[in-house]
Amino acid sequence: MSGMPTGPYQDWAKQKLGFEYNDIQLLITALTHRSYVNEHRKSVSEHNERLEFLGDAVLELAVTDYLYKHYSEPEGILTSWRAALVNTTSNAKSGEELGYEPLVRMSRGEKHGSERARHQILANAYEAVIGSIYLERGYNDAAAFIEEHTISKLDGILESGSWRDPKSHLQEISQRIDGATPVYRVIAEDGPDHDKVFTLGAYVGDKLMGEGTGPSKQAAQQQAARAALEEYKKRAINQRKIGR
Repeated sequence: MSGMPTGPYQDWAKQKLGFEYNDIQLLITALTHRSYVNEHRKSVSEHNERLEFLGDAVLELAVTDYLYKHYSEPEGILTSWRAALVNTTSNAKSGEELGYEPLVRMSRGEKHGSERARHQILANAYEAVIGSIYLERGYNDAAAFIEEHTISKLDGILESGSWRDPKSHLQEISQRIDGATPVYRVIAEDGPDHDKVFTLGAYVGDKLMGEGTGPSKQAAQQQAARAALEEYKKRAINQRKIGR
């Protein structure tokens, strides 16, 4: 490791994971982005993508195992629940909560990158940390970590219904209430081609029910559908109040 200060990494491990690494290089590598290696080729040779590959598999297995053992829903529903738990947004949120961002080694350029790039780096590091725990402590400890930091979000996902595909759900609601199918239209496109942000609206009939933004039209449609569902929810609440 050629003089690599390990103290902050061991301190983080003790505080957040409850143990010290016998091989602290596993954690350091888990928190090393490819761009850092490109800037330090003479002193650093390994980034976190192999650990990310391993951690992704352990994460999916642990979540699948938990859902199978604790719920009797059909395969399609369990798959949707798993997808809501294991994705870039969820993993990045777990990374933020764990607070390892100051320890992530990345290039100077990446440190000043977009918010979307930052979330991707945090999410990938989360899977790589899982891979490092698996190698250092074994599957049971990795699964316990996943249960605490990923599976713990399941109750909130089930309560909010966010596991459902928002576009499909919106179509069901709009057809039932308004007899119309949602249409998605581009409202704005901002940013350079390599980092474009799209704003789309979800229209039911001629009414704009919700807007969404995202790095792709598909992502913006999903956000717009969620906003439209919230609008339908507010409408239902208001109608109940009026009917009292």
